[in-house]
Amino acid sequence: ADSVLQTLTPEQRIAQLLIIRAHSNLGPGHVQQVSHLIRTYNVGGLCFFQGGPVRQAQLTNYYQSIARTPLLITIDAEWGLGMRLDSVQPLPRQLMLGAVTDAELAYAYGRVLGQQCRRIGVHVNFAPVADVNNNPNNPVINDRSLGEDKYKVALFATQITRGMQDAGVMACAKHFPGHGDTETDSHYDLPVINKSKAQLDTLELYPFRELFQAGVG
Repeated sequence: ADSVLQTLTPEQRIAQLLIIRAHSNLGPGHVQQVSHLIRTYNVGGLCFFQGGPVRQAQLTNYYQSIARTPLLITIDAEWGLGMRLDSVQPLPRQLMLGAVTDAELAYAYGRVLGQQCRRIGVHVNFAPVADVNNNPNNPVINDRSLGEDKYKVALFATQITRGMQDAGVMACAKHFPGHGDTETDSHYDLPVINKSKAQLDTLELYPFRELFQAGVG
């Protein structure tokens, strides 16, 4: 990686930090646009959204073939590729997983996530959710969280992470401390977390710290 980095201009190094949006269901015009960004700027990676697994795998192969440096392929598939892609059976959402007592199931869940991603060329899955679901009025986290118990959230998120990374796919601790205690949907507005550092440190930061110590990618 260091030797490749030495061959890149400052502009290309900046572009390597960028991940752009990609779909496999938006037709030739979209493919042309993504291809242009890869060829022109040598962007670092792609984040796939809607489409189908076979189409995405074929597009991934094509985009990799035109990239000067290998692309980092990412996806937001918290409950498997079925969260984003057609014709894939989704896994249960994290709240259902958090309702069971056996942490080994969380590890197995993570392994399946990783295996699905590896099979279609994904390197990073933006999962697991480490937000503590401690506000019943939360419109955005709710069933995406493992629950309201910080210890269980930390344990199960760590097991999902280990399972995914043992399958060769990098995990991501998300979203951010306090996101489980907002009544604002962050897709549409900016949540404000009115908590002290001590409050965040006591509750919301706990699962994130545990994931960092467990080696989340």
